[in-house]
Amino acid sequence: MKLHKNLLLHSILLIIFLSFITSFPGFLTALSAALDPPDTPYDVLILNGRVVDGTGNAWFYGDIAIQGDRIVLITPAGQLKNAQAAERIDASGLVVSPGFIDIQSHSRSAFLNGDGCVISKVTQGITTEILGEGWTNAPANELTLFLEGDPSPKMQEIIKEFGGPRGFNNWLEAMEQHGTSPNFGSFLGAATVRTYVKGMALGAPTSEELETMKKVTKNAMEDGAFGLASALIYPPGSFATTEELIEICKVMAPYGGVYITHLRSEADKFIEGIDEAIEIGKKAGVPVEIYHLKAAGLRNWHKMALAIARIEEARAEGLDIGADMYTYIAGSTGLAACMPPWASADGKLHENLKDPEMRAKIHDEILDQKTEWENMGQLATPENVLILGLWKEENRKYAGKRLSEIAEEMGKDWVDTAIDLLLSEGQDIGTIYFMMTEDNLALQMKQPWIKFGTDAGGHDPEKTKALIHPRAYGTFTRILGKYVREERVMGLEDAIRKMSSAVAHRLFIKDRGLLCEGFYADIAIFDPTTVGDRATFENPHQLSVGMHYVFVNGIAVVKEGKHMGAKPGRIVRGPGYTKN
Repeated sequence: MKLHKNLLLHSILLIIFLSFITSFPGFLTALSAALDPPDTPYDVLILNGRVVDGTGNAWFYGDIAIQGDRIVLITPAGQLKNAQAAERIDASGLVVSPGFIDIQSHSRSAFLNGDGCVISKVTQGITTEILGEGWTNAPANELTLFLEGDPSPKMQEIIKEFGGPRGFNNWLEAMEQHGTSPNFGSFLGAATVRTYVKGMALGAPTSEELETMKKVTKNAMEDGAFGLASALIYPPGSFATTEELIEICKVMAPYGGVYITHLRSEADKFIEGIDEAIEIGKKAGVPVEIYHLKAAGLRNWHKMALAIARIEEARAEGLDIGADMYTYIAGSTGLAACMPPWASADGKLHENLKDPEMRAKIHDEILDQKTEWENMGQLATPENVLILGLWKEENRKYAGKRLSEIAEEMGKDWVDTAIDLLLSEGQDIGTIYFMMTEDNLALQMKQPWIKFGTDAGGHDPEKTKALIHPRAYGTFTRILGKYVREERVMGLEDAIRKMSSAVAHRLFIKDRGLLCEGFYADIAIFDPTTVGDRATFENPHQLSVGMHYVFVNGIAVVKEGKHMGAKPGRIVRGPGYTKN
């Protein structure tokens, strides 16, 4: 009898033990690998690294095995030391993390018409870029050509390929076929949807136009768009009404879409801009994300605490709302942002600036604002407006100078100076506006619902010499160096989560954003003691340091800080994707 009881007890304990150890993912696989390394070698082994898996959990020492495009095994450090592999990386002293996901990228031209390498991005550890703020190349028709900054016949021919009900899908596939170093996906540009039916015209859409806008949105969601992305300070996006945006967002709700927005105001009407986004989310039944959260202009800096409180209040009321940001006190857009939006109606900005009567009206509106719009020149003041992208030889002497300096040289007031530069160049001039404060940046970073984005396209420092915003080179490494290591605004694990899995979870991107067995091998390996940005406003084309390796879908795009020329990037799509 006693023997039977002992056997029963041993059996129960064995069952409990087996249940316990098999509850940990990969335990038996790891144990087997440690005791009997496989005969078939792995493609890559990353050994002895300090693993930060992207969940927000504390780091641990571990080994990681890659086979093909996936992570196949994660074990405690040392357990894979005898395993065979085509490539072995000793990550001792280095951090191994998920590759970073840039939620606000503008690399669509590089992906479609450039070399696709976006060296400035991947050398920051970025492995996935999300496009679409306001504008997308698809869906396309003759009206949407107004939105494209590249007027060349070649670009227009490419854009025309993206018409029809599967235009958005055709655009994504064209970029993948072209070849990209990082993965990529996109929101649907709200300005593109509006322009598709109304061009650059003012006014609310008719019922027929709204139905077409809804159909265009539905098609894009089924093609894998992550949702609708608006930019409400730029025409024609600024012409959209709240009601129009609500109706379009209702269409994407069944597809799991997110409404993401450059608010109608980030300055004097900052809180009201947040309230509009909240209203759209509530009435349309969709999550809300705010692009590059900021309180712009000295007189508005105190509003950041109010904005955070308003977002927290909306979350407490049940709205899924969050935000992202870049880590600089200056933003970048065109010099035309100093002009009132109505001056660009019907695509006639330059025509209006040439007309003496209209020019005088625009000039006076900028200096003595009568209507509601984001008056960038007044908010920043001309002393804090840095002119960058000048094409014509006679104007290049002004590149890298403040608008106030140029005005003094020309002997004009700053508004006439801005107008004359726009007319002379015949293009919207790249401009940096210094309008934020470091105190607010630190406050924003600490919020649990914050994510990060560059708000920039990718560049090659060997090919691009024009002045640009340094965020194209340093956003993510600046976080790791300045704000994690030096100023300790955030812990490493929290920063990595906000740069990786937080975006993947927000957009329902499957199998990315975490170091996890079975997930795609998008991995960044960096030195936590040296990682950092070097790009400055005066000298932006400087690659980050301390980023040793970057893998995209199991392929090393960066080795020892050098871009390898590999283009393994793939399309990532939203949860509503329907393969036809």
